[in-house]
Amino acid sequence: MAEEAPKNHDEVVVPTSEPHEEEKKKPVTLGTHLSNSKLLESATFKEETTKVSDLPDTQNKALQELKNLIQEALNNHHFSAEKETQNKEEQNPSQPQELEKDEGGEDVKETAVAQLEEKVVAVPTIDDDGAKTVEAIEETVVAVSVSATENPPEEVSIWGVPLLADERSDVILLKFLRARDFKVKEALAMMKNTIRWRKDFGIDELMEENVGCDELEKVVFMHGLDKEGHPVCYNIFGEFEDKELYKNTFSDEEKRQRFLRWRIQLLEKSIRKLDFKPGSISTIVQVNDLKNSPGLAKWELRQATKEALQLLQDNYPEFVAKQVFINVPWWYLAVNRMISPFLTHRTKSKFVFAGPSKSAQTLLRYISAEQLPVKYGGLSKEGEFGNSDAVTEITVKPATKHTVEFPVTEKCLLSWEVRVIGWEVSYGAEFVPSSEGSYTVIIQKARKVASSEEAVVCNSFKIGEAGKVVLTIDNPTSKKKKLLYRFKTKTSPSD
Repeated sequence: MAEEAPKNHDEVVVPTSEPHEEEKKKPVTLGTHLSNSKLLESATFKEETTKVSDLPDTQNKALQELKNLIQEALNNHHFSAEKETQNKEEQNPSQPQELEKDEGGEDVKETAVAQLEEKVVAVPTIDDDGAKTVEAIEETVVAVSVSATENPPEEVSIWGVPLLADERSDVILLKFLRARDFKVKEALAMMKNTIRWRKDFGIDELMEENVGCDELEKVVFMHGLDKEGHPVCYNIFGEFEDKELYKNTFSDEEKRQRFLRWRIQLLEKSIRKLDFKPGSISTIVQVNDLKNSPGLAKWELRQATKEALQLLQDNYPEFVAKQVFINVPWWYLAVNRMISPFLTHRTKSKFVFAGPSKSAQTLLRYISAEQLPVKYGGLSKEGEFGNSDAVTEITVKPATKHTVEFPVTEKCLLSWEVRVIGWEVSYGAEFVPSSEGSYTVIIQKARKVASSEEAVVCNSFKIGEAGKVVLTIDNPTSKKKKLLYRFKTKTSPSD
């Protein structure tokens, strides 16, 4: 019998199951990236303990082994030597390679001696100068040997963190180890490939480059922090419904590569703001808005997404704490339900899906209202209030009234913001003086605010005596409502 679909299409609960081995080997595409458990596992990691002293013995052992291998590679200049060797092979594929230098530099010394011996054979010998010639050769061989063995270790940095320089490096190494299930040699190979890719891609130069994609700032942008302190990145796929923007971004290979460089640049800048100290924040929350998303029908977008996903999978391990998908269409939820048996429990625990009616409430579970943009249900916007001005959240029960009081004891200008998710409730405000016999002042006559009206109601009132401002929220509906509000006072300007 076919499994019954969930009745609530805004939230999907997926069964726990370990992935099939063959699923891990599938190439990454826009259509399959959610089913690729290896990719998801590295892309949805929630902050884990990064203090070496708190690691299990097996993980600590793997970390120390990886550090030893990296130190050996730095001593022998393997990170740069591998790149140089690769270039030489590409330029002269028919020529045999020189012996690779080992820890003691013996292969370099033997090569140098062989080359010098060939030169000596070619030089006519003169009895009077024979001793001087031999002496000069010995001095040259010694100089070559010393320079080969006493070169200082090369310095390699990644995301602004020098390898093995301090405890921040441990956090970086743990990312690669976790991405490879603590298999040390695989983690080392991944790190070497990443460092080589960063050189080839020109990451350092990219950081100073003006890519020229200002029009894409509304497509992908960083805004605020979640409740645990992770930076939040918003990906607004519906913006590509704009045909002109889509054409200017994906219509040919050059434009797709420009988009890719811009996206990597934004990610690099965000990563370099992370702390990387053990126990601190070193991952990012991704919010993916699928409202009006072009979906899988756009070939150019699919190609760009495929390439971007592959680069992120290969070179940015364990950098995403949580993936939140909002305004998810029914077909996306259906696809997720079909592929969920192939995802690990750890992977699925990092993914959150919310349909249109649940998107704001879902985001507010992870991001406080003062950090969440107005567009997505919060109060964060340009204006008098900032992200540091705390917001109070209250649940208003069905068919009830709720009042909020702002007491004041002196003359001031009181300002406030109020929002009810979904509105369809009545809102009113009045000032009640403390002195007996004073009249109540109506600031805002009670009126019903429809969901189609302004998302946030902003008011201010100049107060000349002690009293309180009272807000009244009347919820006549059969559903509970989430009320958000905050206020501040400042000295009232003199008349």
